[in-house]
Amino acid sequence: MKKVGPIGVFDSGYGGLTVLSDIRERLPNYDFLYLGDNARAPYGTRSFDVVYEYTLEAVNELFSRGCSLVILACNTASAKALRTIQQNDLPKINPNNRVLGVIRPTTELIGQLTETGHIGVLATEGTVNSQSYVLELLKFSPETKVIQHACPMWVPLIENHRHDSVAGQLFIQEDVRILLEKDPEIDVIVLGCTHYPILKEYIESIVPPSVKVVAQGKMVAQKLEEYLSKHASLNLRCSKNGQVEFLTTEKATEFDKKASVFFHENVCSTHIKL
Repeated sequence: MKKVGPIGVFDSGYGGLTVLSDIRERLPNYDFLYLGDNARAPYGTRSFDVVYEYTLEAVNELFSRGCSLVILACNTASAKALRTIQQNDLPKINPNNRVLGVIRPTTELIGQLTETGHIGVLATEGTVNSQSYVLELLKFSPETKVIQHACPMWVPLIENHRHDSVAGQLFIQEDVRILLEKDPEIDVIVLGCTHYPILKEYIESIVPPSVKVVAQGKMVAQKLEEYLSKHASLNLRCSKNGQVEFLTTEKATEFDKKASVFFHENVCSTHIKL
């Protein structure tokens, strides 16, 4: 009999909790094991090699704890590490395990939401520089034009609870203005960092009514449900007791204090080292 275990969900910090929240809402019977590499966050400004190294360490940790499927709930890790792990590492580690990201499921669906064919992406420097959204959207919506803008201040603003201060809102307003000035035909803005759903309501209040602001979580959850339904053998290896556990490379008390903002529930985590 094959061993069963939770679905692993990894992020460099707290943002992946927004994705986990949506996945859990859609798949409440499944078990999940969340790992936040908060001690080494943020990943957005780090090199491809470093992001790959850190992400592979996290994936191996989750595999060692019984996960057969790991979701990289981090756009930077999805952009800079996912393909290498899938193509080079998985065949050697365990060819029956799977690692999935958040960019592909987003780009599979996002093209259906635009009427003008002009999509804006707000993301970290690492995700923007990787061109992952541009390349993936070309596959699924080749007629779509993608306009990107990096927002390096947003993650620290959110994690330090400064995003709703006057100064924080000025930073957000300026980044949104720059994006929309690059292309006034944008009618969909993708929040291309899993931290950014915290800002969704505020961004919606400052963009024209014709512009849709889209977070990734519900799209990732939908595509994961579809993926599991198509891969029965992998689905059977995912335990289903409706439980969720949390690991962090930061102090557990510090993680727990901030995590509830993203997960909307009280969190009790365990500290680990990678």
